[in-house]
Amino acid sequence: MLKMFPRTHITIAASVSVLVTAAVLMSPSSRVEANRVTYALDLEEGSLVKAGFVSSGITPQAPGSLKEIIKPETTSTQTGPSSTPATTLAMADAATQALPATDAATGVLAAGQAPTPVQPPQLQWQTFDIRSGDTLSSLFGKAGFDDGLMLSVIHGEGEAGKLQRLYAGETIRFATDEAGELTAVELQRDRLESLRISRTDDSFGGETVVREPDARPVFASGVIEGSLYVAAREAGLSDRVAMEMAGIFGWNIDFVYDVRKGDRFEVVYEELYLDGEKFGTGEILSARFLNRGEEVIALRYTDSNGDTDYYSPNGSSMRKAFLRTPINARVSSSFNLQRRHPVLDVVRPHEGTDYAAPPGTPIKAAGDGRVIFAGWKGGYGRTVILQHGENITTLYAHMSRLGRGIRNGSRVKQGDTIGHLGSSGMVTGPHLHYEFRVNGSPRNSRTVKLPDAKPVPKAELARFQRFAKQELAKFELFRGDDHQQLALASDE
Repeated sequence: MLKMFPRTHITIAASVSVLVTAAVLMSPSSRVEANRVTYALDLEEGSLVKAGFVSSGITPQAPGSLKEIIKPETTSTQTGPSSTPATTLAMADAATQALPATDAATGVLAAGQAPTPVQPPQLQWQTFDIRSGDTLSSLFGKAGFDDGLMLSVIHGEGEAGKLQRLYAGETIRFATDEAGELTAVELQRDRLESLRISRTDDSFGGETVVREPDARPVFASGVIEGSLYVAAREAGLSDRVAMEMAGIFGWNIDFVYDVRKGDRFEVVYEELYLDGEKFGTGEILSARFLNRGEEVIALRYTDSNGDTDYYSPNGSSMRKAFLRTPINARVSSSFNLQRRHPVLDVVRPHEGTDYAAPPGTPIKAAGDGRVIFAGWKGGYGRTVILQHGENITTLYAHMSRLGRGIRNGSRVKQGDTIGHLGSSGMVTGPHLHYEFRVNGSPRNSRTVKLPDAKPVPKAELARFQRFAKQELAKFELFRGDDHQQLALASDE
């Protein structure tokens, strides 16, 4: 049959067959080509590297498991005795688990996928409770560090120098890295405040961190049978809240002589929580006291300038320009211009009021003023005299010691501690002798009419009245609930 074709045709056909056969044998299948260049395994590093596609006619598969890309049949093009289907798939599995999902065409992390976070180095902490007699040097020594490093820390940036002020009861912690180098120091002053110092590139830097507790309003009430403090405890109030309530009403009520059996009180105050656990009390938000049938109400109000004080519902200040008494204590000797002196046994006017209390009890400034005398004054002993405005002075005598910073010419604010009760001078026992003078003449501090402090500013009055109406409604709401302690919902 071949004789029927010309020799030239047969030669051409044979040549074409040889070329086609050679081309088929030398070219791998499209599946093998595509899969061969899609991913490369770095056996030394144990990682998978994206290599891209060289065959433009093949559509890459969507990102996913390498098992969908490297299939057993594609591993038939072995490059060595170890390149078996089983080992190839095992390596693919390990590499897939080690890498986040990437886009098959670009090698970029797939949408929504975050890179694996780098774990911070593990720190080792040492904790020490600070006791009386401890020094910063001794604490650094206990932690294994010398004074040179201590000086580097306290001379660091920011508030690092505050580490030098240590108090018994605080806690200090030292953190070291894996190499044993000091990385951080933390001084826990209390549950809310801590000083944190961290190593920077070439030194240390410190900052004070203050946590804000969760304040929850609480309502409580009680009836006085003996004293305010006993009734307050029976109502579940702490001594601190009772003292603050006495201070708020102290300008209007003498809790030593004016309180009577059957008097009532109601108070809304804050309980403080940290991490869901109660750990203390905050401010008194509002309070009501019924004394001898007369109602006195105090509301804690913060004006638009951020100034806070207690006011009555009509906007007048609960404070007077002067405290009625500069110390929380009983009267041991009243104002009496005909009194016989207990030491000299002669009639000598007692131009002040004496208050008996334990030695060391703080004595408060009755009002804002300037110190015009601070020192020893004959039979008065250690004495402080304050000038208030142009015509009023107050005198505090028989102190055991003066308050910090109290000296001639210094300024004081109402409530500042100006000294501590003692028995200096001509006395028979520890007490405070307190005098109140107007234009140089003595007045009975317990009965003299005291000027009021500033009321709510007129520009704030409309805002205050809305606030007062809301606070008074709370008392009306809970007054009928048998005076039991109730939680109030926040207004937020």
